[in-house]
Amino acid sequence: MPAKQDRIIYSHIGLEDWNASIDKYMSDGGYRTLAETVKRPCADLCAEMEKSKLRGRGGAGFPAGMKWKFVDRKSGKPVYLICNADESEPGTCKDRLIIYQDPHRLIEGIMCAAYAIGAVQAFIYIRGEYINGYRILEEAIAEARAKNFVGNGICGSSYSCDITVCRGAGAYVCGEETGLISSLAGGRAYPRIKPPYFPAAMGLYDCPTVVNNVETLCWVPIVFEKGGDYVSKIGSPLDPGTHIWGVSGQVQKPGRYEIISGSCTLGELLYDLCGGPLAGRRFKAIIPGGSSMKILRWDEKFLLKSPDGSEREIRTEDIPLDAQSFMQCGTAIGSCGIIVMDNTVDMVEALANLCQFYAHESCGQCTPCREGTMWMSRIIKRICDGWGREADVELLQSVADTICGKTICALGEGAAWPVQSNVAKFKDEYYEKIRRQQTVGGQARVDNNAYRLI
Repeated sequence: MPAKQDRIIYSHIGLEDWNASIDKYMSDGGYRTLAETVKRPCADLCAEMEKSKLRGRGGAGFPAGMKWKFVDRKSGKPVYLICNADESEPGTCKDRLIIYQDPHRLIEGIMCAAYAIGAVQAFIYIRGEYINGYRILEEAIAEARAKNFVGNGICGSSYSCDITVCRGAGAYVCGEETGLISSLAGGRAYPRIKPPYFPAAMGLYDCPTVVNNVETLCWVPIVFEKGGDYVSKIGSPLDPGTHIWGVSGQVQKPGRYEIISGSCTLGELLYDLCGGPLAGRRFKAIIPGGSSMKILRWDEKFLLKSPDGSEREIRTEDIPLDAQSFMQCGTAIGSCGIIVMDNTVDMVEALANLCQFYAHESCGQCTPCREGTMWMSRIIKRICDGWGREADVELLQSVADTICGKTICALGEGAAWPVQSNVAKFKDEYYEKIRRQQTVGGQARVDNNAYRLI
């Protein structure tokens, strides 16, 4: 049976008669859940979130209910909620559609979550490039404040909480929660060491803080309305709910597709919904969760373990669309930004593009990341420019291995994983490119100056 979409978070997206106004949202039952939420005990709401087993949709996949559970409510300090709308991972394009077309869904989710964790103030950290998104959110918050859904005495209760929208400056590292917190507080976007700077205990202004992604927060009213047990039964038991897959690259129909976790395979998504490869081409590789995840060859085979303990051999196209399956295949779904590459792609050039990006986006705080990303970019640029040597292939892998596990935040791994997997899985292409370029006009390139990293 062909793959299909099951729109839950995207239920309003793309509708011809839909607009972003609060009246339109309320006509479809919007803010009713918030009105009921502020009448319920906070502990019960947090318990429902934990029951849902819902994983964060920002990239790390940490259980949202567990993150709320860690909040230190006895510290005597104010609690803050931050919505991460930075969406800076290349290949990721799911949250912006919610912001642009259904902002009140996000606002209701923020207010429900803020009440549950006892937050006194909520923030939306939006990337600077989303100028129109910032304006839409500001207008939507003003509409919600006028109707008593944001601000003082929400829905006639004693609970008060406002939302402030803050624009970032386009730094990739602000997608990491502690880097985001540093930026939001007015400092340089330097990620912090965890612990002691575990946001649930020492976050914004050194106060207990919860950071949740846009898509994650949009699930909160659904969990509160229908119950955690209901949501936990949607899709894969270990990764319930839907995922919004942003498919880009060389397919017939790139776009965003909301699919129940585990309900179809990668191949079904790319062939049934995305229309398959471009005419006369074939799939070569995919990155499943934004550019920082490990790449998969389209012709790879894996052993996938079923819940009953049995194993079966599958191909890349047979991988079920859920977090656990991709982990078993040596990668991760990350932010669900699938980047598709076909047989026309030069894998060395593709990696060079990514390496240049990560070298530019490293915050520079950690020496392995600051120096390693720069060296990887220079080495692969040398190969692409025709001055590479065969030893550079192993050198690339060595630098990537040196970065992994030695940095404060995951940007180091995000820069190294594409290198490790791309070089390992397409090593022949690297050697072929180097050998083909070593001879120009019949003369071997033996000039030692060609080996310099410039």
